[in-house]
Amino acid sequence: MSARPYTEPTTSSPAAQTSSTAYPLSAFLSYSRFSPSHITFLTALATSVESSCYSAALCHSLWRETMSTELSALEANSTWTLELLPLSKKPIDCKWVFKIKLKADGFVERYKARLVAKGYTQVEGLNYHETFAPIAKMTTIQCLLVVAATQQ
Repeated sequence: MSARPYTEPTTSSPAAQTSSTAYPLSAFLSYSRFSPSHITFLTALATSVESSCYSAALCHSLWRETMSTELSALEANSTWTLELLPLSKKPIDCKWVFKIKLKADGFVERYKARLVAKGYTQVEGLNYHETFAPIAKMTTIQCLLVVAATQQ
């Protein structure tokens, strides 16, 4: 069996012919069936850039403000306290997770940043004694009560 040399695929799409990608999506996908609002939303998804690390987020004032708001909320809710670390212990690492929340029309609703502990390194009784449980929203409780009342 002889090996044949690789040749670029040919396509009739002008966008695909100018692309340097071997298999551009435009040769296989079409946006023609999407409504204008969906196209706007998809464009916003494709063009918005979420920070992937803390150092990249520090370069943008929106992310710095969002991280500051998150830290203020953690302190206001007494989610954590600063403690002295025993000499024989290592602190549990944490990281920032960044998300851009979009409205249905594709516009940015808000920037969201969460400080999360790398919980896979924790040992119950050694690193923690209590577990954080989120509180249900009032609308969720009202919905549950409505279902219970209708079902008797």
